[in-house]
Amino acid sequence: MDRIIILGCPGAGKSVFARQLHEKTGIPLIYLDTLYYRPDGTHIPEERFDAELQAIMAAPRWILDGHYQRTIPARLAQCDTVLLMDYPPEICLAGVESRLGKAREDMPWLETEFDPVFRNCISHFPEEKMPQVYAWLGAYPGKELHIFHSRADADAFLRSL
Repeated sequence: MDRIIILGCPGAGKSVFARQLHEKTGIPLIYLDTLYYRPDGTHIPEERFDAELQAIMAAPRWILDGHYQRTIPARLAQCDTVLLMDYPPEICLAGVESRLGKAREDMPWLETEFDPVFRNCISHFPEEKMPQVYAWLGAYPGKELHIFHSRADADAFLRSL
């Protein structure tokens, strides 16, 4: 477990989990949100993001926190471990609600409102995003794969390390 990607719906708790995994393992942690977004909520061009991501993935060890569906195949090609948080939308919606108004090291701006488009994305994540994720996982065999269906599953994994 040297090159780890953490995938899942927004609000699942990927960043909190990633931080705890980093603390247990000492593996360098990169939050893709801090790579992609600027403090004003705008983002860098995709070409620049892709180049910076490729440079990061050249390192021998990393934890990449963030779903970023478009980049999953590239990250699957480079990782040895996949940690997938496949949670019901209700858990993820509550996760976003709980973080509103709180400064976070993994987010370069302060979320103060729950954008309706973002809420809709989370509500439909299982049927709109997860089938493709599972297809890609099948296309990259040989990875250490852990699928969590609850926060308790993820916590148990961390305790087992």
